[in-house]
Amino acid sequence: MDNKRIAEILNEIADMLSLEDYPTVRFEVRAYQKAALMISTLQEPVEEIYKKGGTKALMELPGIGATMSKHIEELVNTGTLKKYEQLKKKYPIDMASLTAITGLGAKRAILLYKKLGVKNREDLKKAVEEHKIRGLAGFGDKSEEAIRQGLQLLEASSGRQMLGYVLPIAERMVEKIRKSGLVENVMIAGSARRMRETVGDLDILAISKKNEEVMDFFTKMDEVSKIMLKGPTKSTVFLKIGLSCDLRVLEPLSFGAAMQYFTGSKDHNIQVRQIAVSKGYKLNEYGLFNKRNKNIGGPTEESIYEKLGMQWMPPEMREARGEVKLAQEHKIPKLVEAQEIRGDLHTHTKETDGVNSLEEMTKAAVDLGYEYFATTNHSKSEYIARGMDDKGFAAYFKKVEKVRKGMEGTISILYGAEVDILKDGKLDLKNETLKRMDCVVAGVHTNFNMSQKDMTNRVIRAFETGLVNVFAHPTGRLIGDTQFHRARAPYAIDLEKVADSAEENGVALEINAFPNRTDLNDTNIMLVSGRKIFFSIDTDAHSTSHLQFMRYGVGTARRGWLTKDRVLNALPLKSLQKILSK
Repeated sequence: MDNKRIAEILNEIADMLSLEDYPTVRFEVRAYQKAALMISTLQEPVEEIYKKGGTKALMELPGIGATMSKHIEELVNTGTLKKYEQLKKKYPIDMASLTAITGLGAKRAILLYKKLGVKNREDLKKAVEEHKIRGLAGFGDKSEEAIRQGLQLLEASSGRQMLGYVLPIAERMVEKIRKSGLVENVMIAGSARRMRETVGDLDILAISKKNEEVMDFFTKMDEVSKIMLKGPTKSTVFLKIGLSCDLRVLEPLSFGAAMQYFTGSKDHNIQVRQIAVSKGYKLNEYGLFNKRNKNIGGPTEESIYEKLGMQWMPPEMREARGEVKLAQEHKIPKLVEAQEIRGDLHTHTKETDGVNSLEEMTKAAVDLGYEYFATTNHSKSEYIARGMDDKGFAAYFKKVEKVRKGMEGTISILYGAEVDILKDGKLDLKNETLKRMDCVVAGVHTNFNMSQKDMTNRVIRAFETGLVNVFAHPTGRLIGDTQFHRARAPYAIDLEKVADSAEENGVALEINAFPNRTDLNDTNIMLVSGRKIFFSIDTDAHSTSHLQFMRYGVGTARRGWLTKDRVLNALPLKSLQKILSK
């Protein structure tokens, strides 16, 4: 059973337990939610961890205790869980599917079941279309409209899955193929290579002289649930995660053209093919052909672009947004790279809604080779996340100071908070508390339905306090999928006015790397990057494993054409501190 399904079941249990009424239920709910969050974002299969080390290995994962490890063992070995089945009999609805919709929690979902017989999304869609929800106590017109929009968001993402979930699986498959000894080269192509935030399918390309053996190996991989097509040069399978995957085996002379073609995007490829035609060539997935129909391509993309008189460009740029012209002029910028990131300025610990301790988060940051990282727990208005008040932060910073001294010379820990920007633009902590901090990350977490004018003014007022260093997840959007993650549309905000204020007040705009956020996204980065502002690429990590999400933020920054000099946390510590202190 894959991580996603295990996490879905644990999260459903948490939702159903939240409807129960006994003294310790809220602690149980929290335990299941933490375990679900950990497993859903784990970058390696929990099933493999169990097979290698049993429940003992599972209990080494943050947030997984003895009871939870037994649950996972039962799910891996039997495909089901007794506790889950018992609760499903009591609450016979598709809880995961319904609660993934903005505006619906477990209690509301049960109410809709009791009043309208809504068991799944189809039932819900019908109830919305027939306007049956607005008449129920506790709902109304606005609630019904929010549910309708939530359904539309999830339908729009139907069939696509988050890059942060899909890419590790694709990489494991490629590594297995590479280690099989059957291929001379193998690479991921398609939208996953371009680091798009969601992926609709997977493309893998290989060079091999053992086609049939490669295809046998590929179609029998553990990740495969069904063979759709099997041939000597192309096979298509349907993966257990719910996506199709193609493997193509190519000749060395065709590999460069195939990588260029199957990486895309479609619009980028159209422009490149037009250049090929203008030079008397024909370019397709099989090669670059001259007038005598001779393939003059090569094993790399660089050779294809070079023969067309173009500079090679990073896959993340290939969206037909001006990169082709730049490539012809040999002016492709050197984009920021993951190894240039020196620290993470947005992280959480178990004092609020994180899974790990400060000591564990610090060690994980050291293991990543970071020069610094900021610990930024939630402020008090985020009561669901157990946000801290001013006294709570004062006590926490004493703890930080002890850890800081113990890590002196190894890594610098920055005091900080993810402080709420309240409805009136005020910040959720006292000025004295905020002034003590090295890095104040401020974000909108409530009142998302304000008008664009009011939301924009709200954020600008916060910037004008002079106490904000980084504006977290600036549009508030959440990427949904067909099952587990809740979708949320961006709130109305004038990003260009916000960026103008950020420039005036020395505020960096965040590129939140958490897979269901990637906010700012690439198009918004390009919209505002003309200002003299920094961007901060942060993971919003709630566990040690989440620190690995940095690469998705870097991928998004590269899609927005950002260079190292525009990234706040690519600066050395002293330069960073100088900017933060302003």
